[in-house]
Amino acid sequence: MSNPGNSRRTFAIISHPDAGKTTLTEKLLLQGGAIHLAGEVKARGQARRARSDWMKIEQQRGISVTSSVMTFEKEYDGETITFNLLDTPGHEDFSEDTYRTLTAVDSAVMVIDAAKGIEPQTRKLFEVCRLRSVPIITFINKVDREGRPGFELLDEVAEMLALDVSPQGWPIGMGGQFEGILDFASGEASRPEGPSKEFLGKRDADPAIPEEWTEEIELAQIGYPEFDLEAYRNGDLTPVYFGSALKNFGVTELIDAIAKHAPPPRPQPAGEEQIAPSHDEVTGFIFKVQANMDPNHRDRIAFMRQVSGTFKRGMKLTPSGLGKPIAIHSPILFFAQDREIADTAEAGDIIGIPNHGTLRVGDTLSEKDKVRFTGLPNFAPEILRRVQLKDPTKTKQLRKALDDLSEEGVIQVFYPELGAQHIVGVVGQLQLEVLISRLSAEYKVEAGLEAAPFATARWIKGEGQALADFENFNRANLAKDRDGDLVFMAKSPWDVNYQEEKNPELTFSATKER
Repeated sequence: MSNPGNSRRTFAIISHPDAGKTTLTEKLLLQGGAIHLAGEVKARGQARRARSDWMKIEQQRGISVTSSVMTFEKEYDGETITFNLLDTPGHEDFSEDTYRTLTAVDSAVMVIDAAKGIEPQTRKLFEVCRLRSVPIITFINKVDREGRPGFELLDEVAEMLALDVSPQGWPIGMGGQFEGILDFASGEASRPEGPSKEFLGKRDADPAIPEEWTEEIELAQIGYPEFDLEAYRNGDLTPVYFGSALKNFGVTELIDAIAKHAPPPRPQPAGEEQIAPSHDEVTGFIFKVQANMDPNHRDRIAFMRQVSGTFKRGMKLTPSGLGKPIAIHSPILFFAQDREIADTAEAGDIIGIPNHGTLRVGDTLSEKDKVRFTGLPNFAPEILRRVQLKDPTKTKQLRKALDDLSEEGVIQVFYPELGAQHIVGVVGQLQLEVLISRLSAEYKVEAGLEAAPFATARWIKGEGQALADFENFNRANLAKDRDGDLVFMAKSPWDVNYQEEKNPELTFSATKER
């Protein structure tokens, strides 16, 4: 019996802002038949808006700061391939959310703006991608605009990712001279002259490749390695596709590559063992929680990556954080902010589970409650701020909002041992803007931020007299996170090093497994 999970392709799209990620996402959905016009869903006989950027601040600023999930299908050689596309935050300040999203996928598409190349802010996001060791397909977008030469872009990708690069096509001219894409993978072309591959030229252009670019094409074929499926799936090589999402150039080739080359669901780490998709029970883990996707219903959705088994609507699963089974009556499949009830799901699928705080990021769900998936950490914040509540009567609402947003990964929240003001920790400045915007828009809580006397935080582990002495001496610098775990609030990196040397019996950790 074949494994239904083999027909799944669960992948993330990663890029820096303005690289064309949202446009590419819509064109992939268009190619997959999920929408009939870019920006509209085809569902139950009516067209509905389907933009993946749904939060108010995203619409205002034209950026992605949440991770959306979109599912669609396409036929290949008589087999239906199900694509689960996760649209990651498009900003380096949300690299922690990107990291958690990458735990839920089996491959990634990296989008680069041909005009801008590799920007400094890009590197942090793509370093996160490499940390997860997911296979990467690179899509160099906007080759129809003035940009860097193809060789330069390939060399930058290779240097940034420390991978071999293998061009699967070649832009014939770039910018104003752009004529089309030479498809290296298309096989023999019908015309005898020129390179023996298909030229995906402009629709009204001469199909022949201009002679001035034939030498560059030959250098590309000779100077870069052939595509190797095993090397790609091992994370040692990235195939590179050139195209223009806006002009719909190269999008078909990209989605075909995902269907043909991207790995089906892979085993997931659970401590010392790996849980394979063929495991005989339903298992999965929560990699994201999103509150208020529908502000009218104040809903709270936990996103579960299914790791194994065949899930059926109504079945009971046990969350590791709860210890007792819950019935999943209304599992959801997503199309951006639109959704429908899922009757079944297979390994590799992403399903949403409505709940009221029962499920948290990092929870394992399973039938027998004997599996614990690992690899979803919190990271030490790089910016710490105190929260100033403008209306003191809304203290309870603020606490609820901070807990919700901390669970989503928008922020981390710390409750000092001394003092009443909450402290929030983030990786980047934009997270603070999102925090204030969402407090006002979704929770009707007006708040401000002020500088905190701390630069970073470390989770403390220890026991006995050594821990008790440390707590007594450093009470003013201690806090609890939302789980109640002890945190040392450090005034500087030097402070961290000093305390580590002074307290060798204790562990000061920059990460915490959820």
